[in-house]
Amino acid sequence: MRSSEPGRPVTQRLFAAVLPPASAVAELRTALAPLHTLPGARDLRWTGPEGWHFTLAFYGEVPEDVTPELEARLERAARRTAPFALRVRGAGHFGGRALWAGAAGGLDTLRLLAERAEAAARRAGLATEEHRRYTPHLTLARSRGAADLRPFAAALAGFEGERWEAGELTLVRSHLPASGMPGERPRYSAVRAWPLAAEVPP
Repeated sequence: MRSSEPGRPVTQRLFAAVLPPASAVAELRTALAPLHTLPGARDLRWTGPEGWHFTLAFYGEVPEDVTPELEARLERAARRTAPFALRVRGAGHFGGRALWAGAAGGLDTLRLLAERAEAAARRAGLATEEHRRYTPHLTLARSRGAADLRPFAAALAGFEGERWEAGELTLVRSHLPASGMPGERPRYSAVRAWPLAAEVPP
């Protein structure tokens, strides 16, 4: 979404994320197929594979004149963080609202990168939400109301995907549904990506 009100800066809805590789997406897609046959599956809004990502920090509507400073600070965060092993593993749910897949591997580094992505926003002058302990997750489905997501989480609890190396920090733009068509999903596009390098700051 871009703000077009007179006198207000143009904005983009942005967040920082680690994106899984195509091979990890493919195996998770295969593992999810049986869940679509469970009772209640048709009542859920399933996230498409193009929307699977491990969000590090959500920035909301960012004015375009702030974006260069945010990008510079995210690049610095990426340079200070080493690549790390990651895999998609297990599942869980946030009450009856959202079903998600979890992560395993270098979670300490993933949490550190999330803290740095959040700090980048503060230092760029963006207001951030109250800090909560970071829970790495990849959203698979959402419910329009309160749903019993326990059978879905249980069905995916034993899933353990391939090991891969997380080597990039990506700034992603979220395009909210605008057509009003039922079932339309948000679209996501990468704005910039920076390699993780583990450089020691001067």
